[in-house]
Amino acid sequence: MRIVVLDSHTLTPSPDQPGEVNWSAMAALGDLEIHPRTPVDQTIARCQGAQVAITNKAVLDAQTLASLPELKYIGVTATGTNVVDLQAAAQQGIVVTNVPGYGAASVAQHVIALLLELTNHVAAHDAAVRPTDVQPGWPGSADFGFTVAPMVELDGKTLGIVGMGAIGRRAARIGAALGMSIAAAHQRSMHDIALDGIDIDWMPVDELFVHADVLTLHCPLTDETKHMVNAERLRNMKSSAFLINTGRGPLINEQALADALRDGQIAGAGVDVLSTEPPEKGNPLLSAPNIII
Repeated sequence: MRIVVLDSHTLTPSPDQPGEVNWSAMAALGDLEIHPRTPVDQTIARCQGAQVAITNKAVLDAQTLASLPELKYIGVTATGTNVVDLQAAAQQGIVVTNVPGYGAASVAQHVIALLLELTNHVAAHDAAVRPTDVQPGWPGSADFGFTVAPMVELDGKTLGIVGMGAIGRRAARIGAALGMSIAAAHQRSMHDIALDGIDIDWMPVDELFVHADVLTLHCPLTDETKHMVNAERLRNMKSSAFLINTGRGPLINEQALADALRDGQIAGAGVDVLSTEPPEKGNPLLSAPNIII
């Protein structure tokens, strides 16, 4: 059996920082070929004759899969499967799996890190404290109290969650620990979700945009969820609300979000995903105000 890893760098950053990945178990299964990165025009050539392809961000679309008749299994080393054309894979009898729960704790922690930076402005205060040639910093302050932006207290605010999977549930627990009320978008499996006594206010997604003080996205990228954050829904959000996206970049219409931030329709946003990664220089969010990327 021939096994091809298309982008090992996502798991093993560099020879000096090998991470936690040991490929020996996979190598024992067959002829293993590992590529740190695979340019788009080399994907088919590298996968020719392979029964197994392992990918993280390398795209396996319908055209690519049609050229790989021997492929039987695709392993996606990430939570999402949008890099694979699932319909085309099914038609060819290719099994596709992902790893839905591996990053739940760290991603939920990152959600709160982005949110606290938006509400507490830790980096801005750290920078302002230090004197420079153009600012006196805290040493030049006439007052005991020194601040450059107001702090937003999260206690009593509503955390709205779109996608109550493993990450969404962890984010809900942290939000509740901060004194926040938890609201979530309706989903088919919602009756199976129990959060240790935490009350969840279930509502339609459009209502969630209106109701939430903080809205965080944890849903998969599908035809239905692409650009779910659009101009209309942003207009319906509170002007004091924050938007967090650690899911997939195309969940957001980036021009609409940039416009909303410039117009003060919402208070701020924190994202660690964009529509194209690395981003294009003209991405409107790179020059938008009140956003952490």
